[in-house]
Amino acid sequence: MPITLQELARQLRLPVLAGDVSKPVGWVHGTELADPTPFLEGGELLLTTGLRPIDQDYVQRLVRAGVVGLGFGTGLGHDVVPPAVVEAAANAGLGLVEVPREVPFIAISKAVSKALAADEYAALARTSEAQKALTRAAVRAGVAGVVRRLGQWISGWVVLLDAAGEPVHAHNPRLVPSLTQSSDSRPVPDLTAEVARLRTAGGLASAAFEAVGQHIFLQVLGSRARGVLAVGTDGPLDAADLSIVNTAASLLTLALAQNDAVDAAHRELRTCQFRLLLAGLPVDGLPERFRVFLIGEPPEHDVFWAEYEGNTVVLAPEFDGFSSSEVDATEVARGYREARQARDAGIRNFEDFAGVKLPDGFADALLRPLDQETRETLKVWLSHHGAWDPAATALGVHRHTLKNRVRKAEQALNRSLESPGLRAELWLALART
Repeated sequence: MPITLQELARQLRLPVLAGDVSKPVGWVHGTELADPTPFLEGGELLLTTGLRPIDQDYVQRLVRAGVVGLGFGTGLGHDVVPPAVVEAAANAGLGLVEVPREVPFIAISKAVSKALAADEYAALARTSEAQKALTRAAVRAGVAGVVRRLGQWISGWVVLLDAAGEPVHAHNPRLVPSLTQSSDSRPVPDLTAEVARLRTAGGLASAAFEAVGQHIFLQVLGSRARGVLAVGTDGPLDAADLSIVNTAASLLTLALAQNDAVDAAHRELRTCQFRLLLAGLPVDGLPERFRVFLIGEPPEHDVFWAEYEGNTVVLAPEFDGFSSSEVDATEVARGYREARQARDAGIRNFEDFAGVKLPDGFADALLRPLDQETRETLKVWLSHHGAWDPAATALGVHRHTLKNRVRKAEQALNRSLESPGLRAELWLALART
């Protein structure tokens, strides 16, 4: 911790005369200038022998410049600190200590320099130890371990948000109301707006702000923004804490990149397995009988799933999605075709329309006048409820070409496709092919 004016006065046995002496001393500077403030940065203990008069205005300028204290040397120009100086310091709240002649100004500078060097060494040692601990956590426990260890080192809460802004891992979640219903939660601001700003601000990788009495720091993880690391503490992060957080962010970025690579390998493996099933080749781990489902997003359930032709496919006895009829491992190709037909028709279960009993030979007799191109055209057109533009887009043809094909079908069937009955008959017949 930085040495305060009070601690410095205790070490060197300097009498404290007035003001606030609890502030840390960042540097020591001796001056006899009438106005030294243009040469100050803030945080200084200013030393003077009082060769120039010190009044209320002088002290106020020091306070505005961020000076933390005034050391007045006695035994040279003044035997004691002038009462007017004591009064001015007391009124302004500026820490004032007397520096007797037997305590040279250089001794004060050395004491502060020694304290600052000790602080820097302690910060470096702490940062080094934290980096080692975080690295061990990354190796042994992955992403969750890094989040937990970081929260322990900075004595605050830590939340890892995924690319969608949803919390994935947290340390001290009781301090984050969005992650718990605990009644002793402390108020933490909604981070949605700040996270969104980070994502939209070009090149901006971090943000620090204060809200609801807490200091919040956000760090984007990686150039591809795989996630955001959010840290909350009672006070602002110092240089050592920032270095520790940056180390954790780097480790999390690497861990998430490795997770992405593993996930991609698993996805490719499942796709290859599904291709084998489509070819009629066996794959271990499937139920004896199951259905083929088409769903929107990869499932979190422990089921066989794969990505194929832009579709997410699940093979399971029961699931929520567009479903085929029941199949076994040798009939996956049929099940996949049925699931797509159910999805295209907007029907949850293929059996809801494909299982309807048609008269023997009905489908063959109805479709016999139509060539394969016309059949495929009608199937897509009917799946889009007779809408020209969406069906033409799905077929990759101009809408006029689609209309010509439909007219060709009407001529071959010698019936109008404006008839709902004919459309239903054709849909049932085409679903059997």
